[in-house]
Amino acid sequence: MTYATLIGPAALATLIADDAVVVIDCQFDLADPAAGEARYRAGHVPGARYFHLDGDLAGPPDGSNGRHPLPDPVLLAARLRAAGLCRGEQVVAYDGSGGAFAARLWWLLRWLGHEAVAVLDGGLPAWVAAGLPVESGEAPAAASGDFDVGASHDDMIVDTAAVLANLRAPRFLVVDARTAARFRGEPNPLDPVAGHIPGASNRFYGDNLDAAGRFRPAAELKAAFANVLGGLSPDEVVLQCGSGVTACHNALAMAVAGLPGARLYPGSWSEWIADPRRPVA
Repeated sequence: MTYATLIGPAALATLIADDAVVVIDCQFDLADPAAGEARYRAGHVPGARYFHLDGDLAGPPDGSNGRHPLPDPVLLAARLRAAGLCRGEQVVAYDGSGGAFAARLWWLLRWLGHEAVAVLDGGLPAWVAAGLPVESGEAPAAASGDFDVGASHDDMIVDTAAVLANLRAPRFLVVDARTAARFRGEPNPLDPVAGHIPGASNRFYGDNLDAAGRFRPAAELKAAFANVLGGLSPDEVVLQCGSGVTACHNALAMAVAGLPGARLYPGSWSEWIADPRRPVA
């Protein structure tokens, strides 16, 4: 069985026992970039490898391309091979933040043409709550896999020029995954310029989760996104956030809801505001 959106702790434990999965720990803290790896070393799903948001799941920012630009596909593929990933092999990503960072790897792998990737629903807290074991330290080196970049999926993204053109002649709806306060333009240390892209709608990614930090049921998510989309199909939607990370959480939630196909604006708000000539609402 292939898992392409979410997986529960018991099913993941079975895959680990069968040696049929590559597990990637994506724990991260935007306020303390070293904290995620420290948490990984303190305790992680057995056999999991650690991928750092800044170093592995993003390319270098240059002041104009947002805080977390997309990584070089060739470099990311090499990193995945080093983690032991083979073509077609199941990947499970997790974090300790309701999937906020694991969803980035889920999206990136699909961008690279790899469909067998899922996010551990509830993350490490759900794994621990299920009474399953954790390891500390670093996992032993894996035998190199044969994973490589698949067919181009650049149709999954839009650039700033496309978003600007959309202001003049609307062809898609931009959906912002940041908090309602940041969307409204209330001051926030992450946003040097407050506000949002004109015409955008807001769907805070945290609303995809229940009180336990697990994704809400598919039917509930479908109804919630239907309210945001207002009758538009997913291929008429572009997802963004502050830097292209939590927008992937909305992409995953839409896939869980049976609404795949929305595109990502990778640079998101942090790229948009890099040029003061771009309008802000």
